[in-house]
Amino acid sequence: MSAGVAASAFAADPVFPAGARVGMTPLVGLNKAKAFTGFETEDHSVKVLVADLPAEAYGEVANAFKANPTGTGGIKPESIETAAGLGYYTVENAKDGATNVRRYSMILPGPTFSGYVAVQVPENAAKIYTDDAVRQMFASAAIRIEVPVDEQLGLMPFKISELSSFKNVRTLAPGAALILSDSDEKKGFEIAPFMIIGLIGQTAASPDDRGRFAQQIATTIPGVRDGRITMSEPVRIDGQPGYETRIDAISGKDNTPVTIVQWLRFGSQTSMRIIGSSPREEWTKAFPRFRAVRDGIQPRT
Repeated sequence: MSAGVAASAFAADPVFPAGARVGMTPLVGLNKAKAFTGFETEDHSVKVLVADLPAEAYGEVANAFKANPTGTGGIKPESIETAAGLGYYTVENAKDGATNVRRYSMILPGPTFSGYVAVQVPENAAKIYTDDAVRQMFASAAIRIEVPVDEQLGLMPFKISELSSFKNVRTLAPGAALILSDSDEKKGFEIAPFMIIGLIGQTAASPDDRGRFAQQIATTIPGVRDGRITMSEPVRIDGQPGYETRIDAISGKDNTPVTIVQWLRFGSQTSMRIIGSSPREEWTKAFPRFRAVRDGIQPRT
């Protein structure tokens, strides 16, 4: 890539893939990807993946960099100034099947998360997407704290018409799961009411199996300890068969006593899973909010 082409590539503002909090000015020939969150070339050979990592991930990488600046296994970490702050990245040669590729990984500091960027360039594109060009793209990386709510909701395979005054809306997995919360990642979601809404690629084998399936899936709610099911019974949700399960448990780093409701709405091959969690003393106020959100969810037509 010539200096002129590289310079023109970075005259533009950072581009954020839909739902992403990490963006950058993509190199010439890279457009928003359709199958993942990031950018890719038209032939899908060059890929740039962006993602969020836990907040502590950046500090761990920064400490490792300072403790061992020469790196390990011949891979030396580099630092780079970005709009988000000091980023750290590595470059290595690898294989993607039979293809020789160059892989780049960068981590950035964020307010309640760490930003992550991974780039893969096959050998036949390395003359265009050089180490220097990728470094310049990394330098353009930026973080946005808030993603517009409409942008996030538009990625979901269902429509949500009621948000019940939740303060924060965040896609956990773009196009797959959503969290509505009154707290945030830094403080911990568990200290206030929150909901997780998404589709799971499972459903009950038969109507008679719905109760067992609902109770089994309730045991997989992340971050929950000492859970005790207090109620589990069939319900109708928007005219479809469903199951409501309630759990008393302990959750989060502060060992918050919580009450949780899980609603499953069964489809032919998937199920919609709606989880509402609240500190136990706030349950009576939180439950009507959870139910209002549940009743405002509609399939996309």
